[in-house]
Amino acid sequence: MSMPPAPVSSQWSLPKQDDWSTPFAEVLLEQLDLRPGLTILDIASRHGIPAFYLAEQVGKTGTVVGIDASRSQIASARAVQRDELPWLRFECLDMRALPASFPTFQRVTGNLSVMFLRPNRFEALRGLVEHLEPGGQLVLTFPSLGTFDSIWKRIDEEMDRYGLVIERERLAAHVAERPSAAEARGWLDRLEMERIAVVERPLEVASGSGQRFLQHPLLRGGFLDDAYECFDDQRVAEEVMTRVSLDLERMRPLIAQRCALRGWKSKNG
Repeated sequence: MSMPPAPVSSQWSLPKQDDWSTPFAEVLLEQLDLRPGLTILDIASRHGIPAFYLAEQVGKTGTVVGIDASRSQIASARAVQRDELPWLRFECLDMRALPASFPTFQRVTGNLSVMFLRPNRFEALRGLVEHLEPGGQLVLTFPSLGTFDSIWKRIDEEMDRYGLVIERERLAAHVAERPSAAEARGWLDRLEMERIAVVERPLEVASGSGQRFLQHPLLRGGFLDDAYECFDDQRVAEEVMTRVSLDLERMRPLIAQRCALRGWKSKNG
């Protein structure tokens, strides 16, 4: 496994101020065989981390296509790009249903991507591998099962104190939906990928208590929002979540599991 090359310039390096996408992208790059001239499909490309970095590394002899289902994210990435890196383009596409006419690539990458493959992650992954050239590499990162376990346990405890049976069942279902490293490896085994590897790197997230916890930019979207959705009565939700937010010491450390899934498509595939 070759390490990613040193950047040719610092213009498109991973932004240090991004506390979420960049740490996951760093793990992706650890696993990616990256060199000039490659063709890369970057799924769930969002605002371009790490699509811009990838494009800089493959150079003008390569191609990077970033796709995302959000038109606003694509517009944001294009606004950042302007006329730079003309071999990089962003398209608004659903990665779960790529058209048969869509080209194949030597690499398929996706930072923080696996959660967006719902509802049928395996079938969506199979579709992506169909657009991977024989001998090509797939690398995806995602927060795996175990991410913010201390938060989920504390919320469940408070729900139990309130006697919220249905809400606890819903919360358990949300947590169980997050794929484990073993489950992710199983997907690539079923697809008969080669040189499969799954690695996890813990990431500690810092937060204050109270509203600083409840409105934390990394915790709220996609994590705490899942908990709020478990409640039928939002007044009760606010009571429960406020009590949880004021008990931060029992939840520390707040740990996300950065999981990277890597595999190679058979040259005979």
